[in-house]
Amino acid sequence: MLPTEKQYVQWLENKDGNDTFHNARWLSESNHLPPARIVLVDDKTTADEAYRLACEGTSLLWRGDFHNAKQLLQALARRIERTNERSEQRKIKKAAKSTAESDSASSKEIPNLFHQQRQIQAQRSRILSRLLLELDANYVSQLRRAPDVSAACTAAFGQLDKTIDESCVLSFRDLQGALGAAQWREKGVPIESLGLSIFPHYGVFAPTRHEYVPLLLDAPLPKIHEVAYDIGTGTGLLAVILAQRGVPQVIATDLNPRALACASENFTRLQLANVQLQQADLYPTDAPLANLIVCNPPWLPAKPSSPLEYAVYDANSAMLRGFLQGAKTHLAKRGEVWLILSDLAEHLQLRTRDELLGWFADSGLKVKYRLDTTPKHGRSQDDTDPLYAARSAEITSLWCLEPA
Repeated sequence: MLPTEKQYVQWLENKDGNDTFHNARWLSESNHLPPARIVLVDDKTTADEAYRLACEGTSLLWRGDFHNAKQLLQALARRIERTNERSEQRKIKKAAKSTAESDSASSKEIPNLFHQQRQIQAQRSRILSRLLLELDANYVSQLRRAPDVSAACTAAFGQLDKTIDESCVLSFRDLQGALGAAQWREKGVPIESLGLSIFPHYGVFAPTRHEYVPLLLDAPLPKIHEVAYDIGTGTGLLAVILAQRGVPQVIATDLNPRALACASENFTRLQLANVQLQQADLYPTDAPLANLIVCNPPWLPAKPSSPLEYAVYDANSAMLRGFLQGAKTHLAKRGEVWLILSDLAEHLQLRTRDELLGWFADSGLKVKYRLDTTPKHGRSQDDTDPLYAARSAEITSLWCLEPA
């Protein structure tokens, strides 16, 4: 969905010996500001020159072959690795080594490693996002060998204003994100333990990590389970599990219109007539009290840098704490809360276990039981990752809470 307030970019282009100012709609799903300085580049532009310009803050509007732009983006990524990331990674690895050798150093260095990695990723994103391309009001590119991207862009960014023949400029990386999302939406994400696939939309977090699904299948349902809430439903995966386990009425909420559209499509695909959707900030309104409330909030208490990170980062644990604080008042008698949460934040020393347990108590909740599982994703097995010590120790839990 496009922001309501339009933003525009301008650049100077020479055609037939005449300099002409061009104006186009600026699209950025990463919340990058419209570039102030744009130069035209094409197949003759070297990767070294493009990298120098991008590092200086200049955006590069591509006028060459579409596939050559993909190669240029890959070349820029390699240069970032050589000139920026490698030196930073050496510092991080050195600090990580010291943390492994000293418990006292660990308390100081591990959070620094996390924040340094985020800074590296943000800098990399800024540089790569400076390679731009122009599309017309139908999301059609005039570049040589350009594929048809109109359907993917319309699904990701919404319709442009065709009445004024409005063209747009966006980063090549945002276009790649839209194309990748279109593939996810077409092929789906297999959830092996359920024997089905979930189909994410652009801007909705794909459940590629779903080691917690068996926990939701193994946890005994409350004796009375007529009504369940799925708070922050996203793709709708948790609501699907509850519906398939026989909960007669499931109410799924989310604040993100993209998530609601995505979940609705998944419920329709699976013919789940017992799931209702409601746009809400956490809890539904005008709904019966729940016998079961489930939530899989963002796991890391850090500030998202863009809307695309909202499913991963939760500044000051605001959603988690809000969810806990409202749970008791929305529970029916003898109701339960199932909180799906990784302890990675604890290993990164961004939050303590005592803080989490304190939030439970402050919300009038107590732990009934807990089910645990270990991560299976590649980064948890990669001992070259600077945060390997934290990732390899990670546990994902289903916390079953009840009123104290």
